[in-house]
Amino acid sequence: MPVYSRDSKLSDVILYDPSVIQVVNRFGIYLGVGDSSIKTICEEHNIEETLFLSIVNTYLNRNYFPEGTAGKVSLHLLIDYLEKTDYYYSSILLPNIERHFNLLISKSITNEEPTNLQLLQKFFIEVKAELLGVIETDLTHWFPALRGNKKIGSMEKECSENRKPYDNHVLEEKISDLINFFVIHLRGVYDHNLCVAVVSALVTLEKDIQQNNRIRDRILKPLCQE
Repeated sequence: MPVYSRDSKLSDVILYDPSVIQVVNRFGIYLGVGDSSIKTICEEHNIEETLFLSIVNTYLNRNYFPEGTAGKVSLHLLIDYLEKTDYYYSSILLPNIERHFNLLISKSITNEEPTNLQLLQKFFIEVKAELLGVIETDLTHWFPALRGNKKIGSMEKECSENRKPYDNHVLEEKISDLINFFVIHLRGVYDHNLCVAVVSALVTLEKDIQQNNRIRDRILKPLCQE
């Protein structure tokens, strides 16, 4: 898997794995990047180059560990990125999944063999509530405290959930379980196209959370500890 540098073309990065589109969007960069290098685009958008490369490479490459980011990466700009990620989950991905889920159930309720979609939806609602709770803790507790340079140890004592700002891995497992339930345990007569839409959206959410947890672990965590 490639590791990108300041001289890499951003178009090559996007074409290699289009899932990174959401990442560059969070920096205010949108499609139509031409043949410009990452260095040029960062300069044009006034983006911290080290932060951009650290996030993109960590997001795309599970074996990549950014080195030497301390002192070179702004914690405040990293938090800006993570806030936009939280917004993407709460305002775009989760509503999209919920909308498709509701449509799937409404189109699948017939007099034929009943489904267990309602049970799967109940599980999704629980996962959604937990994710929104994590986001609320980020936005109202961790991120403001980090911006104020408050020490992590004292922050953890104040947090009722005792969750570190880079510890979201339980959600990965629950979303994976929900996808597995669809694949293995779905029963009855249901709309196949809408079912694919729901599962595809869940897979997108799962992948993005996994990749952003790497960013929290490998970039945010060292900055917090320092």
